[in-house]
Amino acid sequence: MSSFLEVKDLSVRFPVESGVVHAVNGISFNLESGKSLGIVGESGSGKSVTSLAIMGLLKESSAQISGSIFLDGQELVTASERDMQKIRSTKISMIFQDSLAALNPYFRIGKQIAEVYQAHNKVSKADAKNRAIEMLDRVGIPNAAKRFSDYPHQFSGGMRQRAMIAMALVCNPKLLIADEPTTALDVTVQSQILELLKDIQKEFATSIIFITHDIGVISEFADDVLVMYAGRAVEKGSVVSVLTKPQHPYSWSLLSSIPDLNSHVTKFHSISGMPPSMLELSKGCAFEPRCDFKSHVAGGRCAMELPDLHSLAESQTQQSRCFLSNSDREELLVPRQFLDK
Repeated sequence: MSSFLEVKDLSVRFPVESGVVHAVNGISFNLESGKSLGIVGESGSGKSVTSLAIMGLLKESSAQISGSIFLDGQELVTASERDMQKIRSTKISMIFQDSLAALNPYFRIGKQIAEVYQAHNKVSKADAKNRAIEMLDRVGIPNAAKRFSDYPHQFSGGMRQRAMIAMALVCNPKLLIADEPTTALDVTVQSQILELLKDIQKEFATSIIFITHDIGVISEFADDVLVMYAGRAVEKGSVVSVLTKPQHPYSWSLLSSIPDLNSHVTKFHSISGMPPSMLELSKGCAFEPRCDFKSHVAGGRCAMELPDLHSLAESQTQQSRCFLSNSDREELLVPRQFLDK
């Protein structure tokens, strides 16, 4: 399969009164058609900004964007707003984290979905309404024809998220970006939404970028995973290789922070310290102040020099941004065997 989405050396800066926020710093990744990529990292790591850049939703007046984003061979960074309006919903669409804020509270849910469809297709209002009802039914809204006329506040959180998925898919986009779509939902509803996205991906062969801070969700959903920290990719590879054999201390720390219900250990691992300020990029590895293994790299190199994102000798598909030697990684980054694949 060819790469349907290619992001090359993407950087995003936000000039503010106190300086420049370096939100995304040289991110590169590919996504094949019909595959899913999980982007994981704590708040402020640049996940959502990356997705907004792909969608073309960052204003030139407030954001400085460099690099390239190719969607099905078309460059998006230099595309005009008029071109992006045609691309959104038809080729690429997004499910936002806060469905209540994303939906207009003053308009009926069905009408909002129908208007998206009608904006990109020369159809009558009746046809647009039928399409909206069809999509509401497809995402599991009971009595879809009746619920078409409901307002967002009349839907539960899980139902609103399903409506957002219906709106995102109404024009059959080839790429779907899901930005933490299950964060505010309980575990049962979260599982239902994930299963719905899996079914939709199989049915429509949709490429999906799933953004989350929950690495457990990634283990259930994604084919590949990109781990971000301080606006940079620190590790990427297949979900099986990264989650069963992490090669960067940050990836290892995220996995080690997941409680193991089968363990008798009562003290949980946590990542010490705080994420760095994005107003100033460090010379070296941004994770160095919080890293438990920096003493294994001689000469304080981690604090003074930025590691390259390089392929590992034993795996050409898994990459890590770390100075630890292969032997140190094998000895120190002992994986948690929670992923059953």
